[in-house]
Amino acid sequence: MPFALARVAALVATAALVAACAPRARPLAGAPVTTRLPAAQLPAERQRLDFRWEFVDGDLAARGDGVARLASPDSARVDFFLDGGLGGGWAVLIGDRLTTPNGAGAVKRYLPPPALLWAAFGRLAVPAAADTVARRDGDVLRADIGRDPLWRVTFNGDQLSGVARISGGRVAERVERASDGSATYRNDAAHRSLVLRVTRSQGGVAFDDQIWRP
Repeated sequence: MPFALARVAALVATAALVAACAPRARPLAGAPVTTRLPAAQLPAERQRLDFRWEFVDGDLAARGDGVARLASPDSARVDFFLDGGLGGGWAVLIGDRLTTPNGAGAVKRYLPPPALLWAAFGRLAVPAAADTVARRDGDVLRADIGRDPLWRVTFNGDQLSGVARISGGRVAERVERASDGSATYRNDAAHRSLVLRVTRSQGGVAFDDQIWRP
């Protein structure tokens, strides 16, 4: 029994330490508004994004090239290639289902969860909730959706520029998106980040529907 209690205490202490590493969520800035959020959907035409990526997970770091192929309303395939020809991986995201090759758990570890991966591509896909509070500060619109977890979304004009998942009053993980489509995912408690720097964006491209199949 003493060993079991000690183990429980250690787990609780570890959880508290991890939570403390996550930054506290600040109150929404700006004036209260009652407005519909921008649609934040994928473009109607198919799109290809070429990017450089960099992944950091504690002391582990990796980088390389990548390609994302997007199709409205909710389909994406992302391919990663390690620098130096050392291999790579892929993932298919359809709706909220993320599929990777069998035995490729590391690929999922590289990626944000579906709602935040969609945010990296400019699509708002957080769970719907009646509890929504919005505030506007100039051209920036921010909204909190839900309770706990709470999703904080940020728009610059009509463009989705950020999504964060807030749990227990702290920012558990977040995506910030630049005007050129580049995006950064961060999980501060886990010391994990993924940066996607877009090098080329093409619209109206054609690709085989077989790419969505594992």
